Amino acid sequence: MVNIIWVFLFLTGFIFAAVTGNMEAVNEAVFSGAKEAVVICIGLISVLTFWLGIMKIAENAGLLNMVSRLMYPVISKLFPDIPKGHPALGYIVSNMTANMFGLGNAATPMGIKAMKELKKLNNDKDEASRSMITLLAVNTASITLIPTTVIALRIEYDSAAPTEIVMTTILATACSTLGAILIDRYFYYKRMNKGRGIY
Repeated sequence: MVNIIWVFLFLTGFIFAAVTGNMEAVNEAVFSGAKEAVVICIGLISVLTFWLGIMKIAENAGLLNMVSRLMYPVISKLFPDIPKGHPALGYIVSNMTANMFGLGNAATPMGIKAMKELKKLNNDKDEASRSMITLLAVNTASITLIPTTVIALRIEYDSAAPTEIVMTTILATACSTLGAILIDRYFYYKRMNKGRGIY
């Protein structure tokens, strides 16, 4: 569906530019945008590499397991189906930590590993388990304390105050995370009640 939307937007823009005689501006924007995207990606590699390395060191040193034990009271409420000490908890903690620091791309590998572990807990079924749905909701909303990637982009574009978005980001992502958890729980209990014949 997303691919269809992108093709529709591309074709609409292309046809509109052809009709209005702005094809030269479109061609210039395509090439300048592609060049700028490469420059931005290279600029972000150092930030992401650093945090991925930190996460790997923390994982090998057992820090993630220790943090998961500290966060277990909270995580156990969000993911009651995961047994204590299961590897999925460590990956979920590292995923949430990376998201808290605004490292969405760095959080993705940990989220994928967590999903693989949760699928094993779900006996490799194709249908998503309760924990898998909750992880997806929390990961998508993800409360962010320090939007590292956005700050790096603002520095790249010579922002006068690159960190001024921190408080706004915290408030916005706190609301989105709370909303995601409430919606997740609402549909879970609705499905459970429907299965029991309660409407």
